[in-house]
Amino acid sequence: MDWRSAIKGFQAYLKLEKSLSPNSIEAYSRDIDKLCQFSEAQNTPLKPENIKLADLRLFINWVNELGMIPSSQARILSGIKAFYKYMLTEDIIQDDPSALLESPKIQRKLPDTLSYEDINKLIAAIDLSRPDGARNKAILEVLYGCGLRVSELTELKLSNLYLDIEFIKVTGKGSKERLVPIGGEAVKALKIWIEQVRVHTPIKKGEEDMVFLNQRGGRLSRIYIFTLIKQLAEIIGLKKSISPHTFRHSFATHLVEGGADLRAVQEMLGHESITTTEIYTHLDREFLKGTIIQFHPRN
Repeated sequence: MDWRSAIKGFQAYLKLEKSLSPNSIEAYSRDIDKLCQFSEAQNTPLKPENIKLADLRLFINWVNELGMIPSSQARILSGIKAFYKYMLTEDIIQDDPSALLESPKIQRKLPDTLSYEDINKLIAAIDLSRPDGARNKAILEVLYGCGLRVSELTELKLSNLYLDIEFIKVTGKGSKERLVPIGGEAVKALKIWIEQVRVHTPIKKGEEDMVFLNQRGGRLSRIYIFTLIKQLAEIIGLKKSISPHTFRHSFATHLVEGGADLRAVQEMLGHESITTTEIYTHLDREFLKGTIIQFHPRN
């Protein structure tokens, strides 16, 4: 099998079998492209089905020499493992050469978070006299109140809002759906936007079910949400570099600090593995350590 055919088949597998987004499929394809470049640069070019564990180890060394940081190497390795899982599933190979391939050691970086006071300041900085004020307030209230990813927010649908019982249905990574509780402040802000402002917005065909719309009646872009948050941070003089994901981290951190069950937080965030959620227990320990240093008489 040649590399082009293998990559094309892998892309179809990711789309149809794994239901991955176009962005994820493109990222995986780039990883396999790098392996293809490495294989074709050898004295005897290697075909996808002929690669062995030793070849993959040489490939990781090659990637390292290109100056890629461990986290980027680990991401590429994840793509390679997914590729050979596909090859195994399709009976193109009998043994997975990536099975014993070890990931580079990565130091886990704790995400930036905002205090509850900072979040209140950001929301208060929204100019509610502007036509987009009610919508922007609802955006921040939902980001923080539900811990959504920015793509989950921009794709939120009216038909998936159950505000009478304070739940929303979210479509996350891999098109997986989950129910997320939504608090009173977020419900209130959403109702004002939907019932008092959105009803007066001319809506583009095909966008009728989208919760958040721009002034032209189309769905909001991810870039708009990033820009909005940067502008509000500037208004309140916040020195931290923040993004929509900072609200998600803050949502999770504040829940864990308040004593929430980690499994419940995992469900709300839509994490496939509990180990991803466990990073917030590290943040919680930092919070506890800071509390002891500040308030213990011996400190």
